[in-house]
Amino acid sequence: MLLKSLFLTHFKNYRQAEMEFSRKVNCLVGPNGVGKTNVLDAIYYLSMCKSYLNAVDQQNIHYDEEFAVLQGRFERLSKKESIYCSIHRSKKKQIKRNKKDYQKLSEHIGLLPVVMISPVDSVLISGGSEERRKYMDRVISQYDKDYLDKLIRYNRALTQRNRLLKEFARSGYFDTDSIDIWDEQMIQLAATIHQKRRSFTDELIPVFQRYYHTISGARENVGLAYRSQLHEDDFRKLLTQAIEKDRVLQHTTVGTHKDDLELTIDGHPIKKAGSQGQQKTFLVALKLAQFEFIQKVKKIPPILLLDDIFDKFDHQRVDQIIQLVSDQHFGQIFLTDTSEQRVKELLVDRQTDYRLFRVSTGGQVEQANN
Repeated sequence: MLLKSLFLTHFKNYRQAEMEFSRKVNCLVGPNGVGKTNVLDAIYYLSMCKSYLNAVDQQNIHYDEEFAVLQGRFERLSKKESIYCSIHRSKKKQIKRNKKDYQKLSEHIGLLPVVMISPVDSVLISGGSEERRKYMDRVISQYDKDYLDKLIRYNRALTQRNRLLKEFARSGYFDTDSIDIWDEQMIQLAATIHQKRRSFTDELIPVFQRYYHTISGARENVGLAYRSQLHEDDFRKLLTQAIEKDRVLQHTTVGTHKDDLELTIDGHPIKKAGSQGQQKTFLVALKLAQFEFIQKVKKIPPILLLDDIFDKFDHQRVDQIIQLVSDQHFGQIFLTDTSEQRVKELLVDRQTDYRLFRVSTGGQVEQANN
């Protein structure tokens, strides 16, 4: 799969920009803060119908404009795909595929698979369990529409159940039958969510460990484990046992919305035991494993977006990463860096086809001669 060109209007710091891309590697270079990452985020937006960096759509519009437009020309399985996205401050977001509107944005998810590696991924290690659940959900939703549908329905049922618990607390009246309605929905939906998360992590773990060992030179052993209350206990039983606690706290304390991923290095939590370089290697390996997993399931290589990944890496790890992603099975790659010279040296040595774009203040983009 390829992104052939990108056109931006009023997106973040870009008044207007148009770029034609290489089929292999595309490099955006320039000082920090000029908008290199925003180009990668625009590509992610066209694939996933939302920003990787800012969930509030209106905040991705240039500060003094009323709308933003993103357009991409893709090539997928030898067929042309034109994707159009418009964001308005006062209107609903619109996504079009080949000039046709989607009835639901979820129908678009997975059509153009993408994997982004960004400094903000550090929240997977430093943040709470919600961030790691979101990670699982983003990956699985790109290849399994049934999962995405059931996840959306589960979250709606969970919201309704929590709303009831708060209402009962205010009124002092409790209706078991009303709670049971949402319990039944959540029980059925959670079974699928739990099973698919488990299958995903079981298959991802050995691939992730292989990538980590390759990048690090097998210096450490890393682990990844899926933790869920549903591993050992029946969800219905858990809901019954927790109902008094739920009534006191006014929210649902058990279920797949409490799942987590345990991240370790040499048997210890990487959040506490890992250096900055080790944590970044962990995240890069996790994302490259994600890439391989999606490619295997979808039968097409995702677009790979690498945002400022060379920072905090020694020369050996940088070289290993470039060697890995230069392999043909990785397909089209977009990367950002502050050093044009470093990028050129890394890619010329690999004899890889690439295109270089210089980004400057004010969202100005010019293609450089390689």
